[in-house]
Amino acid sequence: MTTRLALPQSRLARLALLVAVAILFVLLTGLIDGHKGVAPLRLLIQPKFPLANALPGLLLGGLLLLLSRRLLWSFGLAYLLQAVLYGVNALKVENLGTPLMPADFRMVGQLRKGGFHLLAGYLPHSPWPYLALLAGLAAIIALWHFEPPLFARRTRGKRLVGGAVLAVTLGSLLAGSSAWAGFYNGRTLWLEPWSAASTTIHSGLVSSLLMFHIQYGHAKRKADPAAVKQLLAQNEPALQQHMQMPSTPASALPDIVVIQSESFFDPSTLRGYEHADLTPNLRRLQAEGTSGPLYVPTFGGGTIRTEFEVLTGLSLRYFEDMQFPYLQMNRKLVPSMVRALNARGYETVAIHGNDPAFWNRTTAFKALGFDRFVSRAQFPANAAMDGKYMADSAMTDEIMDQLKDSGPPQFLFAISIEAHGPYDVEPANTAERDAIRVPAGIEGKEKLELQDYIYHIQHADHELGRLAALLAKRSRPTLLLFYGDHLPALTNVYHTLGFVDGGNMLSEPGTWLLVDPAHPGKAVHEDIASWMLPGKLLDTAGIHDDAYFALTQLLVPQLARLTRAPGAPLSDESSGQQQVDTDMASVALLRMKGKLDKLLPVSAPGTPSNYAGQPAAMSTSAGTAH
Repeated sequence: MTTRLALPQSRLARLALLVAVAILFVLLTGLIDGHKGVAPLRLLIQPKFPLANALPGLLLGGLLLLLSRRLLWSFGLAYLLQAVLYGVNALKVENLGTPLMPADFRMVGQLRKGGFHLLAGYLPHSPWPYLALLAGLAAIIALWHFEPPLFARRTRGKRLVGGAVLAVTLGSLLAGSSAWAGFYNGRTLWLEPWSAASTTIHSGLVSSLLMFHIQYGHAKRKADPAAVKQLLAQNEPALQQHMQMPSTPASALPDIVVIQSESFFDPSTLRGYEHADLTPNLRRLQAEGTSGPLYVPTFGGGTIRTEFEVLTGLSLRYFEDMQFPYLQMNRKLVPSMVRALNARGYETVAIHGNDPAFWNRTTAFKALGFDRFVSRAQFPANAAMDGKYMADSAMTDEIMDQLKDSGPPQFLFAISIEAHGPYDVEPANTAERDAIRVPAGIEGKEKLELQDYIYHIQHADHELGRLAALLAKRSRPTLLLFYGDHLPALTNVYHTLGFVDGGNMLSEPGTWLLVDPAHPGKAVHEDIASWMLPGKLLDTAGIHDDAYFALTQLLVPQLARLTRAPGAPLSDESSGQQQVDTDMASVALLRMKGKLDKLLPVSAPGTPSNYAGQPAAMSTSAGTAH
């Protein structure tokens, strides 16, 4: 015989039970959140903070109660779903050092496009989280079976009306309706727009997500054409001088190879590795070209943020609502370096040994103007793998297969993946990995991860040297741009060792290199931001007549160091910097909308326009027999 839980019979007692369960839900939400602003005892001191953080769960629990009539089952299921959210947040904090943001939920749509294979590696290896989840599911199933209804099935429409009200209320909250802006804001709660981590500490994770969604999720920054004209007028003489520099004849334009090296940075910036030479090829080539610190808009992940900046020359600093640009671009034609090169006769090819649908690259690369996209399926079937992903050596081979010795100049944009985290997958050569020295203080899991990372970037460095040597032997002139998209997610290592310059991991720069392998020059050191790289590359190629990219080069000294990952400490800006920064935001907004060209200085007669016309049809075939 089935034994059911006993519930109080009187209406008042049942109401008291409902209130008690709701209060318990708020307390347990504060407990699982773990931050001081919403700790359980805050319910007595500052109740609006824990209540605001628990409100979506309370609304969901109430809606489930009206549907199921089971009190404990409803709030238990709501709490279990909330616990999963907090588990995902814990994984992000552990790997990237920052809490969840509303834009992170766009990743759900990427799971079936190669994202699950990539993200599954970050799931816990311990069985305990999965056992806890199974225990929670078992408890929910048991409650459904044993818990009696709290009230009768037929309530003369009260359940229907109550359910509709709760559904609309919860839906408007999750949708970020402006009606909630009067409560979920920095006056009622604690909101630091520049720091999701600090906001989460004081207001709780759920409230932080809601505030960023409500306050900034629908905000549309507006351009100020007057500010654009003012900035252009101030730089008019320098712009004209820049654009009138002698250009390389079309027949002599160099081929261009760009390597976006996954998670690459120079380990000598870490304490304990100051005098280590783990990237000898990078060091050698730095003595023959231009290089220096590279400031990027992301940390530990979000490759497409840096990639977007390099390909477009647009700073994501000026698009605060664009967390994952390839997933949020809604234009079929996006101004870019690719289109500037197309207009000058270049064949433009993207190369990446992974699923082309992940990060929406297939669609994004069409919008950016690439002629072709060579992805995983077009690589040789026997392409080398190392660890979880395709080896950098296979990418080098593909680059050399794609380069032609005749025909139009080529622009190859290659995205590596070998050094992608997590760094706990056995590499092809474990003995080589285990022989890597690790500074004192790094033990256990962190030691293995650091060794694994260095193992892969040493391969990236080796392939940089190999590629440079192969390009130097070509009969056609070739420029090589190499840079890391972001620092790897080794947060515990950074906390233990620290950086030589004392910097924060969210604002610590990576590295970049621009060199002509066949004609080594003198070493030049330059700080630069990722969105300024295309202007630098075009200049080096002898293409000076693009007014927008020329403008980015004039602003390098003032704005380069302002680029940093979301959540990084704010940098001090002088009043002059602030004004240029604000004006450049309007320039970027007009550029993205295709409305900037009419304000820019006109290039010399007979030169290509600043902005290529219609998007080309992009092929996804390799075009080369293997």
